[in-house]
Amino acid sequence: MKCPICGKPVAFSDPDMPFCSERCRLIDLGNWASEKYVIPGESTAIEEDGED
Repeated sequence: MKCPICGKPVAFSDPDMPFCSERCRLIDLGNWASEKYVIPGESTAIEEDGED
């Protein structure tokens, strides 16, 4: 298997699996946090009608 961030080979027994290192794991986490990855689907935003 290859690391999804840098493409280096990763063994199934590697503790950072599926990443090759903690660095790549943190890069992936940062990508999620900055919304670079998006799961397609309908918006879940709540529309306010102005009434309380």
